Amino acid sequence: MTLIATPKNPIPLGAQTGYLEIGKKLRLRYASWQSALKERRGTVCIFPGRNEFIEKYFEVVSELRRRGFAVAVLDWRGQGGSSRLTRNPIKGHVRNFDDYEEDLTHFMKGVVLPDCPTPYFALGHSMAATILFRAATKRGGWFSRMVLTAPMVEILNLPFSQERCGQIAEGLKLCGFGKQAVFTRRKDLWLSREFEGNLLTSDRERFFRNLGVLDAAPELSIGPPTFGWMNAALAASTEVRSDAFAPRVRIPSLMLAAGDDEIVSSKAIESLSSRLRAGTQLVLRGSRHEIMQERDSIREQFWAAFDAYIPGAAALSIAS
Repeated sequence: MTLIATPKNPIPLGAQTGYLEIGKKLRLRYASWQSALKERRGTVCIFPGRNEFIEKYFEVVSELRRRGFAVAVLDWRGQGGSSRLTRNPIKGHVRNFDDYEEDLTHFMKGVVLPDCPTPYFALGHSMAATILFRAATKRGGWFSRMVLTAPMVEILNLPFSQERCGQIAEGLKLCGFGKQAVFTRRKDLWLSREFEGNLLTSDRERFFRNLGVLDAAPELSIGPPTFGWMNAALAASTEVRSDAFAPRVRIPSLMLAAGDDEIVSSKAIESLSSRLRAGTQLVLRGSRHEIMQERDSIREQFWAAFDAYIPGAAALSIAS
């Protein structure tokens, strides 16, 4: 699958695209761009959240390139243009978050290290933050700094406690129901086409722009997660929240919490931030879950924080 363009979401010029082959039945889609300027500030690697895809970040790609960064973006296994993991491609499944870390390693070794200028910075959203945090506890981390929007430290609005939901999901997985979709009280939350009441963004134009991409390429979308994904996600987020975890994170991190987030817990983000050796957090008031897809006034706050935190970004942003 090549990148999908729509009139309101054109592909940034100079895209290099391809697939990373992992085994016989698994391949990961990626795209990369060089800086739009002569200055080489390094590379920002964008890691989407659950049920996101490369095309959703075209606007962010262009903004980073104008800051002098090369950009590389990955579609995680099981979503976007990468291989699906169930016979029904609409199900959002993964066996374990270790598998996502394997995706990260293949992406860095196969795309970023050979072709993208150093230093490397991570920009991850929601689920991706959990993956990046776990990878950042290991030696030989890839990134100089990480900027993480609405990190999935704790999932909100579960029918029972995190522990109880984890036990249920694990039990169903062990009984052979790991690839069955979870039940939800919020009908069609993951496939909703209604702007009013959506939990993702308060920006109408960007909301429908993303839907326009899915109208052009519905195969990019997934629906509710499976019990296997839920089991893996709850186990990973529980690990990240544990007292022993935060001191092991080796990469300086800026976490941006959405003030009106109803998908992940801003309080849990704040708690994790207070325990990191080199980490800080900001709350963007009025933002829903998808900070980078929000209205301009919120995105301006996001970019101000990014520019202040990532070396070299501030000076170039002011100059442009």
